Amino acid sequence: MNTSQPSLTKTELRRSLLNTRKSLSAPEWRQKSEILCNHLHNSPLFTEAKTILAYFSFRQEPDLSPLFTSSVEPASCLLNSGDRQDACPTNAIPTPKKWGFPRCVGKQLSWHIWQPGDALHTGAYGILEPLPDAPKIDRSEVDLILVPAVGCDVRGYRLGYGGGYYDRMLSLTEWESKIAIGTIFEFAFLAQLPVDSWDKALHGVCTESGLEMIQEKSQRSIEQ
Repeated sequence: MNTSQPSLTKTELRRSLLNTRKSLSAPEWRQKSEILCNHLHNSPLFTEAKTILAYFSFRQEPDLSPLFTSSVEPASCLLNSGDRQDACPTNAIPTPKKWGFPRCVGKQLSWHIWQPGDALHTGAYGILEPLPDAPKIDRSEVDLILVPAVGCDVRGYRLGYGGGYYDRMLSLTEWESKIAIGTIFEFAFLAQLPVDSWDKALHGVCTESGLEMIQEKSQRSIEQ
């Protein structure tokens, strides 16, 4: 866990953490990502989950692709073809799980089924997304949500990119029972983040140092 100055605003913290993440070398980023993925892969939460929501790494977020493909070089799997990208079309074997990935639609996240070999395209924010006609995930089936973040704190609060997509989603009744785990590198796991009334705490945080479960959902609701 890293200590931070509580006087910093969200904007200042976001800028600092993004700059630190950007400074990681490619080998360091890949190594940290693989270790983080190993922690997730070996956790009962992951092994028992049948349907998992994840994300495609953007701006050196932890790369989760080792979890949903068999590629040892996940970054080399994305083959550009205009605006569309095909991910690991030939040599990747999907795990026996159902994976969902988000599309930004208006102010909401739309979750779609994706597996290696399915096409991707670049969305409005420059992030890889499933195609609009990809089958949608049935939210009732979702067992685990792997949430991207700029930073998290020991209470489970998350610093995002400012769009509020995940806070809005996790505020909805139909998502409240889903286990949500923030995935960040250890330098971004802070003692305390500034918190607004709309911020939603996560069930746990996973870094390259391990998976730390924070608290039960009912306890978090009381604190809100």
